[in-house]
Amino acid sequence: MKEVEKEIAVGLDIGTTKIVAMAGRYNEYGKMEVLGVGKSKSLGVHRGVVNNITQTIQSIQQAVQEAESVSGVKIEKVTVGIAGQHIRSLQHSDYITRPNADAVIDENDIDTLCNQVHKLVMLPGEEILHVLPQEYKVDGQAEIKEPVGMYGGRLEANFHVVVGQVTSIRNIGRCVKSSGLELSDVTLEPLASANAVLSQEEKEAGVALIDIGGGTTDLAIFKDGIIRHTAVIPFGGNVITEDIKEGCSIIEKQAELLKIKFGSAWPGENKENEIVSIPGLRGREPKEITLKNLSKIIHARVVEIVEQVFLEIKNYGHESPKKKLIAGIVLTGGGAQLKHLKQLVEYITGMDTRIGYPNEHLAGDSDSETTSPMYATAVGLVMDSLTHLKKQRAIDSREAMAQESVQTETEPTMDSEHHEEPVATETISKPRRNILEKWTEKFKEFLDNAE
Repeated sequence: MKEVEKEIAVGLDIGTTKIVAMAGRYNEYGKMEVLGVGKSKSLGVHRGVVNNITQTIQSIQQAVQEAESVSGVKIEKVTVGIAGQHIRSLQHSDYITRPNADAVIDENDIDTLCNQVHKLVMLPGEEILHVLPQEYKVDGQAEIKEPVGMYGGRLEANFHVVVGQVTSIRNIGRCVKSSGLELSDVTLEPLASANAVLSQEEKEAGVALIDIGGGTTDLAIFKDGIIRHTAVIPFGGNVITEDIKEGCSIIEKQAELLKIKFGSAWPGENKENEIVSIPGLRGREPKEITLKNLSKIIHARVVEIVEQVFLEIKNYGHESPKKKLIAGIVLTGGGAQLKHLKQLVEYITGMDTRIGYPNEHLAGDSDSETTSPMYATAVGLVMDSLTHLKKQRAIDSREAMAQESVQTETEPTMDSEHHEEPVATETISKPRRNILEKWTEKFKEFLDNAE
């Protein structure tokens, strides 16, 4: 039973409108099987940033309890997504001069280089979240994807550095811990969504993933299989609802329903005489709203959001032939369900667009709710966690085998064996850990120290 329990991973998506806890595991075909989903209204989060600890803890507990009762699994560890308006990214290049050019480049050299980037001086209160290497240069030879095993004196790399506010990240860690859960992993939300909805071919060809949430719109650009650019834009579906509320003088609940049921991003779609009637408050007269006006309000705000995202895509430099995004744009997140949004995005950007559903990696019998774009981040977080577990198990079994072989070789010379044994396991486990895993360890340490 214990072994089966170990296989189950839980993703916790702390969003602005909803908090989702999702438990899942891989089935025998290597597809992800969703065991249970819990959803609660997110009350203490504004634009992806926690602004009320108590309410957020309650919402997390509610979502987790729901997921537990549906799946029948006791949830203890979760993988959490980090996003929010405080996230920004920058490009940086750095190099190290190796003391011994006659030895081949190994993981330690890459670690040294990445750690050097981690020491970059940031603005007060900011911390580096991810240091993602793009390409390497060895002794001036450019465009090297994997320098390990090569000879060279100078190792250089371009990095994509993701930066966030220390306090915002600590608050999320605090909420998770106070909810009685253990933080097993932390992932940048655009990266999680990308894992759930993009195929490897798209990442190679060049693609921009736009995840439209309630409070923020996340962007992740991939080219040649590597993440090239990330950005978080502090607008999402909620500002559209807010505009409808103001423009039509109705309450938020009605505005949200109007947007979901009748909303469209293309005003030419509706005829002048199409009217929807909204019940008035406490015996007041019902309000009549034309669908053309409704879609005009939505259109104005959606155009603003899409143009902001397009500006980020331009900043990345998608117009140069080398950086061309052949696979175009993929829209996901709850906001991607808005009618005619795909056509509007194509019209504004001139790029091929599709809606991203997280069903590619899910088992065939998953219900339609789970495969909705609004669960893309949660599915991605569970996938990340499962991959992490799988790697960890491979490392553990290798270490166990190495230890066994060391113990069975010779018993008498215990000291020398003991001295060599960690080296053996180190060389085995080293290549298996990627940059994100190392970062997660540092981050957990940082959270523990913050207590």
